[in-house]
Amino acid sequence: RGFEVDVYEKLTIPGGKARSMPVPGSATDGRKPLPGEHGFRFFPGFYRHITATMKEIPISRCKSAFDNLADTTRIGMARDGQEMIVLPAGFPRNYQDVKVILKLLFDTHTGIPDDEIAYFTERVWQIISSCSARRMNEYEQMGWWEFIGADTRSKAYQNLLGYGLTRSLVAAQANLASTRTVGHILVLLLFDMLEPGLSCDRVLNGPTNEVWIDPWRTYLESKGVRYHIDSEATAIHCQDETIQSVSVSHQGVVTEIHADYYLMAVPVERMANLINQDLLKADPCLIDIQELGYYPNLSAPDLPGSPFGKNYLGWMNGSQFYLYDDVPLIRGHVIYTDSPWALTSISQKQFWPTLNLGAYGDGQVKGILSIDISEWDKPGILYHKHAKHCTRQQVLDEVWAQLKQALNVNGQEVLKDSNLHSSFLDPDIVFEPPQADHSHNNQPLLVNLVNSWTLRPNAYTRISNLFLASDYVKTNTDLATMEGANEAARRAVNSIIDASGVRARYCRIWTMNEPYMFKIWRWVDARRYGKGLVWRKEMPGWSTALQTLLLLVIGIPTWTVNWIRGRWGKLLRWLKSVLCACLRLG
Repeated sequence: RGFEVDVYEKLTIPGGKARSMPVPGSATDGRKPLPGEHGFRFFPGFYRHITATMKEIPISRCKSAFDNLADTTRIGMARDGQEMIVLPAGFPRNYQDVKVILKLLFDTHTGIPDDEIAYFTERVWQIISSCSARRMNEYEQMGWWEFIGADTRSKAYQNLLGYGLTRSLVAAQANLASTRTVGHILVLLLFDMLEPGLSCDRVLNGPTNEVWIDPWRTYLESKGVRYHIDSEATAIHCQDETIQSVSVSHQGVVTEIHADYYLMAVPVERMANLINQDLLKADPCLIDIQELGYYPNLSAPDLPGSPFGKNYLGWMNGSQFYLYDDVPLIRGHVIYTDSPWALTSISQKQFWPTLNLGAYGDGQVKGILSIDISEWDKPGILYHKHAKHCTRQQVLDEVWAQLKQALNVNGQEVLKDSNLHSSFLDPDIVFEPPQADHSHNNQPLLVNLVNSWTLRPNAYTRISNLFLASDYVKTNTDLATMEGANEAARRAVNSIIDASGVRARYCRIWTMNEPYMFKIWRWVDARRYGKGLVWRKEMPGWSTALQTLLLLVIGIPTWTVNWIRGRWGKLLRWLKSVLCACLRLG
């Protein structure tokens, strides 16, 4: 678009929360270090912005970073002492998928009574059929736990549908998370599962930086972007409602960076620390970022309370367990519903078919279990301590014990101590001496608490040359994810184009649309909401006829196209590669 761009990255490895990293001291005999992760990558089917960007990142002449995404086929829900519940990760594509669905329908081993399943189904239907105004003005102010009536339901209901959906997917507490956010994401995931040809869960086919981030940086630099690593923003200097410069520290030397426009793509707690009185004078609304990003020193034994009354930041960090022999589990993510630390896992090697793990570490690793830890404030089963109050090794021991308790059931020993080669914990969890059993998180995660939407800023500010691009910015995605951050960046770029007056194309922004077939229900609810009436499960009789018409005219053709795309997409991409190869030879 004609701009000269400099990127200043605090870390020595690009990618932020999405990065992978080498495990220190793991490489021997000229091999690569074992791959570690801040947390495993997860690309739901409703992601549009980040995947569009991935399609623009070349890996080879005929391949983009998007082609490095692999579909999962299963979602598992592991419970202590019970058989794992296995769900298809999308619309059934073959006999095995149908078999899994039928087994689930006719098997009652979930432990949730039928009347509670019916009640939860009604709550999901309420989200689907509610208008946007009701979602924003009613559900934004209601906790998910209250909305699904978990207090008066069974333990299985609370674990699977209360804790399991919030702690493991969005690192939120069910009684504090906004119903609007949790319900919105749940509905999008549900419709992904019901749409033919689309997987609701995709992962990368190799370590994140190798198959995505590093090629991205190489591509940007080939376009003229100057990338500065190990360069941390320490101060923003504002005068006359304009940013004059930003102080950047590199290896202890502070430099003043002058530019026409400043795009702050930093986490909310870092931006909160950079906001000063001059910035607040120019844009008083920035004080909301300080409330969102308030983050006390969690390495102290007695944690100070937030001066704002709420803490909007949670912990969701990863660990990896390297195995002598691969343990695939299922082809997808596993949610450990009874785990006190809200664990989720994925067995990586099955999705890395072309990666030779023998070229990493000491050459003995053949499998990797990648784990996300989403609950750090509850006691574990081994040391009976909160994760925040454990040492690094205690955290790893505890996670391994919780995995075994959920997977080694019915006499099967899925995970064996003798199969464990080594383990790794995200280095963003810092253990500072002399209190090595109290940790600090350098990369916490914004959690969408009740009524937090109004605190979140837009990508533009009242300061003419300051823009924001991070996962806490107001977006259609409405969740602290790669997708939300990418959408925020697109909004920021569009704002810079407007501010500069250049003639350049805008970045595309997608809405998180739900199927048209339910539009009539939301329209009816909007009319009811405008009259001050409550949501009603039953709709007028004529609405059913209209829904059927919409399904026939819009729904079925859309599903058919998506089925063809999913069924033949890989073949078409292969034919494209062959054609490109022939053109090169020609």
